[in-house]
Amino acid sequence: MKRVCPFLLPALVTCGLVLLAAHPVFAADEGGKPSPLTLRFQWINFAIVAGAIAWLLIKKAPPFFAARATQIASAIEDAGKVKAQADAQRRDAAERLANLPAEVEQLREAARRDAAAQGLRIQAAAKEEAAKIHAAAKMEVDAAARGARIELRALATRLSIERAEAVLRAEITPAAEDGMFASFLGELAGRRN
Repeated sequence: MKRVCPFLLPALVTCGLVLLAAHPVFAADEGGKPSPLTLRFQWINFAIVAGAIAWLLIKKAPPFFAARATQIASAIEDAGKVKAQADAQRRDAAERLANLPAEVEQLREAARRDAAAQGLRIQAAAKEEAAKIHAAAKMEVDAAARGARIELRALATRLSIERAEAVLRAEITPAAEDGMFASFLGELAGRRN
């Protein structure tokens, strides 16, 4: 079937409805009682308007209401899911809240154990550090004692030399010195031969 113009049929229907709606207005101008033809046109006009409304309701309402019902059902389903998730979260929070004192006590006990272990580690580290300090101090004392012994030997040697020098100066006279020199020269001469 060929369509001549998609707007032709609606335009004709609209013109016909305007003419039918205008006839009772012109008929009422004649005054008095409406004529049987006017009554028929009023009923026809009513039937056309009621038919158009019924056609719109039959043609357009079911898909509209079906789509709306689907949207509402989807929204109800989504709301149910959200409510179930919220209820699960609420139950989980309530369980956690009920277990909170036990968890707090576990955390306190763990903190006590950690503090005791840390105290033991600190004591062990302090003992180790004290042993290192003691060993270092002993090494310093030994080094200082060695240095003092070396200084003492050097001092004793120097004092011995000074004392021997003083004794020799007191005992050696110029005549003894000349004799020693002559004996030294004699030893040198004997070695030469």
